[in-house]
Amino acid sequence: MNPYEELLLRHCQNSGELMVLTAENRGHLRTVPPFLGDRFIDVGIAEQTMIGMAAGMAMRGRTVVTHALAAFITMRSYEFIRDDVGIPNASVIMVGMVPGVLSDGNGPTHQAIEDVAIMRGIPNIGVFCPCDIDEFVEGMDYLITDGRPYYVRYIGMPASFVHTEPFIPGVAEVLHTSDAAESDVTILTYGYMCRIAHAVIPLLEAKDIRVRLVNMRTLKPVDERRIIEELQQSQVVVTLEDHLSTGGLFSIVAEVLLRNHPEHHARVLPIALSSWFKPGRLQEVLAHEGLDPIAIAARIETYITTHVQEHGAHE
Repeated sequence: MNPYEELLLRHCQNSGELMVLTAENRGHLRTVPPFLGDRFIDVGIAEQTMIGMAAGMAMRGRTVVTHALAAFITMRSYEFIRDDVGIPNASVIMVGMVPGVLSDGNGPTHQAIEDVAIMRGIPNIGVFCPCDIDEFVEGMDYLITDGRPYYVRYIGMPASFVHTEPFIPGVAEVLHTSDAAESDVTILTYGYMCRIAHAVIPLLEAKDIRVRLVNMRTLKPVDERRIIEELQQSQVVVTLEDHLSTGGLFSIVAEVLLRNHPEHHARVLPIALSSWFKPGRLQEVLAHEGLDPIAIAARIETYITTHVQEHGAHE
């Protein structure tokens, strides 16, 4: 039984209110269904039906965790999420499987690279993008108890670094910082790209570029205070995401920047997808799309050389 299954089983044992639904996506739930009994329902390939059922259960006092491919739970079920979950603020958590580049071998129809933009646009729906199984389980433990509707990008990979800050919605986690008071570059990222960004750090530091790495964790609510601080303290802020640049973290940073009217000149480098990616093995996808550590480090170094060193640091 994996850590997520253990979490679901524990919540079901401790509370009579939790229901677990899936739309024929059991890859991460292979062991637990027999233990859940009638608390587990597989609706088959019927994502809209699943969300409608979940909303109805939530209206009767249940907390419902639903699972489907990220592309389908967000797009095929959009109207149901908006009307049946968002408007009544129903206690439904929507877990999207293989989001972003993790849908590596699949074509455009199965790629969820606009899911954050879609879900954060619905009032009352939160967006949680964990970077490993440890953060996912910790966050889900919180969200199930909290009872608010959330979209969650699922990730089942083991942690590649130690989390030192507890999960709190709307509070980002600083994963790495330089010794200097001001960094040359801060990388803001989330989800799977956190581990890619972590591998970028030594490449940049070998070039004497001071780096901070921030795991945004939840993109709604988002840690506006952290974004503003990083814009003030770093020469360049990089938004790194396996999502379209439209509507994702880059858009969020731009919105925060305009809304708070900082008095400094901010340099923001977006690194994201511009369209659907070419299917392949994960490392091939990253290399082809320029999202591997070497390509990212080179792009950041070039940007700093061109926009900071040649034109001077901002105030």
